[in-house]
Amino acid sequence: MGDQRVAVVSGGSRGIGKAIAVALAARGCAVAVGFQGAASAAAQVVETITASGGRAIPVQADVADEDAVAAMFDTVEKSFGGVDVVVNSAGRMSLSPIADLDLDDLDALHRTNIRGAFVMAREAARRVRAGGAIVTLSTSVVGLQFPNYGAYAASKGAVEAMTLVLARELRGRDITVNAVAPGPTATELFLDGKDEATVERLAKQPPLERLGTPEDIAEVVAFLAGPAGRWVNGQVVRANGGII
Repeated sequence: MGDQRVAVVSGGSRGIGKAIAVALAARGCAVAVGFQGAASAAAQVVETITASGGRAIPVQADVADEDAVAAMFDTVEKSFGGVDVVVNSAGRMSLSPIADLDLDDLDALHRTNIRGAFVMAREAARRVRAGGAIVTLSTSVVGLQFPNYGAYAASKGAVEAMTLVLARELRGRDITVNAVAPGPTATELFLDGKDEATVERLAKQPPLERLGTPEDIAEVVAFLAGPAGRWVNGQVVRANGGII
């Protein structure tokens, strides 16, 4: 097990993060399933992975808390010997027209989506071993400009910019840094508050005429994190079924 790659997946207890944790484990990574409050959900993901013969542990941290994130990485290094892959899938979404935006919601988004992404990226840049990969999660809404997504798209636009800069800053380290930007994906976070007609309309927008699944996104992340994706670096991959 000494040469086993080790992955840290924040937001790994549900939705896209859960699918990413399972996909990386299926490819042979030992996985740290990061969570903030959903301890039982994270434990279930760990159980799913270990039941299939994989190695996984739950690790708790608020991604915006630099001390908690450093402690999380310490735990992973002590448990598995190092860190090779870091995926920041923790995120928050608030929908509102910009004119009506509650600035408290904006601050909460900023704390999780921007500060959290920076804290995770900073720790990853300090710890990931040569040959490793850092993957952030953005959103295709940065390019699609759906109404009501102003605050969320702004936060993810910041993530994309930071990701591309970090790829250049890690020159000489043999570490790839990319962002994956899902389109409409059937997760609890996405489906919450949307009626059936809205979901149906969004599902018809891509030429493939369906919503994405968490597994669709996880496969892209796993590709970027694995040996086949080594020549993709400093990119934003829009995994959205061709939606325009």
